[in-house]
Amino acid sequence: DVYLQVKNNGLLDAHLSDICISTSAAPTYLPAHNFETKDSEGKLREFNLIDGGVAANNPALVAMGEVTKEIFKGNQDFFPIKPTDYGRFLVISIGTGTQKNEEKFDAKEARKWGILGWLLSGGSNPLIDAFTQASGDMVDIHLSVVFQALHSQSRYLRIQDDTLSGTISSVDISTKKNLNSLVKIGQEILKKPAIRTNLETGVCEPLSEETNEQALTRFAKMLSGERRLREMRSPLTKAKEEKKYYL
Repeated sequence: DVYLQVKNNGLLDAHLSDICISTSAAPTYLPAHNFETKDSEGKLREFNLIDGGVAANNPALVAMGEVTKEIFKGNQDFFPIKPTDYGRFLVISIGTGTQKNEEKFDAKEARKWGILGWLLSGGSNPLIDAFTQASGDMVDIHLSVVFQALHSQSRYLRIQDDTLSGTISSVDISTKKNLNSLVKIGQEILKKPAIRTNLETGVCEPLSEETNEQALTRFAKMLSGERRLREMRSPLTKAKEEKKYYL
């Protein structure tokens, strides 16, 4: 869908560097980003952007919305799926890790905070953390409810580490040591059990003995099978087969 939007509107054809800088511009951590694009007719469009996490820190619902729009518009790749047939969706939601919930603040302490206290307290940013973590968690809870209600739990995979602490949980520490630590955490999480959100407590709990690595392999097989079905239905594939037959 993004490819089609860019193809039909040259003013959306931005440099990847501008996109990456914009999507990393988390308020209070990194500055907002400004750039311009130009279409084939020389028309200009100015962008003033900050990190999209302020609106969709967990973009899983946004992705599902884009697919739903394509189904609604009659995209043949998704035929005969209905726009609200979420039981047919395959969703892999990969988080970037969050701080361990240590309940280090309480209402008695927070009621004394002024503007500065909400922005910086205890070595963290309580206001930003609350907004970003809450929005991400709520998306996971909503999707967990939907897929469990449709008895399609196996088609939604959430991979997240909510036990980070110290510098590895920081948004803006990009030292080589810290980046290597994050790589190691990513490798270790593949061996951990797949998780599911407990709808009563909101806490992530092990789903079964299946690891994240095994779950990703299972999803890859399902996606591979889906791709083969789409290619069989595709007019382009049929045209190629007919050409081969006549040759």
